[in-house]
Amino acid sequence: MSSVFLKGTQLPGKCRKLTAILAYLLLASCATVDEAGLTNTPDSDASELATINQVQNPELSTEQDPDADIDNDPWEGFNRAMYSFNDGLDEFVLKPTAKGYKYVMPHYVSTGVTNFFSNLNEITVLVNSFLQGKFLKGASDTGRLLINSTIGLLGIIDVASYMHLEKHDEDFGQTLAVWGVGDGPFVVWPIIGARNMRDTVGWTGDWVTNPYTYVQPVSINWGLAIADIIDNRALLLGAKDILTEASSGDPYVFYREAYKQRRLFKIYDGNPPVVEDAEFDALLFGDDDVKK
Repeated sequence: MSSVFLKGTQLPGKCRKLTAILAYLLLASCATVDEAGLTNTPDSDASELATINQVQNPELSTEQDPDADIDNDPWEGFNRAMYSFNDGLDEFVLKPTAKGYKYVMPHYVSTGVTNFFSNLNEITVLVNSFLQGKFLKGASDTGRLLINSTIGLLGIIDVASYMHLEKHDEDFGQTLAVWGVGDGPFVVWPIIGARNMRDTVGWTGDWVTNPYTYVQPVSINWGLAIADIIDNRALLLGAKDILTEASSGDPYVFYREAYKQRRLFKIYDGNPPVVEDAEFDALLFGDDDVKK
């Protein structure tokens, strides 16, 4: 995924780096758990670009409030502290573990692990597709789950993709947005990472629909969660270096604004409201000529 287009307008060259690390940014530096307890793979990110909703949702506002960024980060002090905590946890615990995992794990085995967890996430995806009224997508998601869970050996082999059933990415945070719920203040949670208040509420729904939430004993439950985290972090080794290079000043601001852009992209199925290049650069790269 080399570039993102907003209403047909290509982002500046500097911003294109953003697309390579959006999945990493969603992991909140420590990269632990996505909204569904499962993090998207690069393949699912790529599928977002190919899947653009042709019908706009009238419930979603397309106006940009220039004061929204200040108003939506009232807990900046706490958020920066949690960002630093998560970043340190990633640097000294998660990243070294992911490097070891990648070193010892054969590629075909790690691919199977990634596919397995991605298949579990299909339950959350299909539920939210139907809740958002995307019935064709929901039917496709159901087909993916059934095919990969059976022919694909519990999802280890992504047979559905070979059958041209596209991987989608829906969650309860997106569903609440489609239903008209505002995003609320931005917050960085320890371990869980970046959310707004709407997505924080949505995350609980995603967790409830996550199959391994119900696995007993609890030790196996946590083992699956940890394996999922490490596998996804291994996919994103090197992304943090790109973040450092691209943020050019304040990584937290870059991280916060990238999260917001990522959520807009997902909520609007790849067709978010128009954002002017100069404004986008100012938000992400600290252009002094444009004030937030």
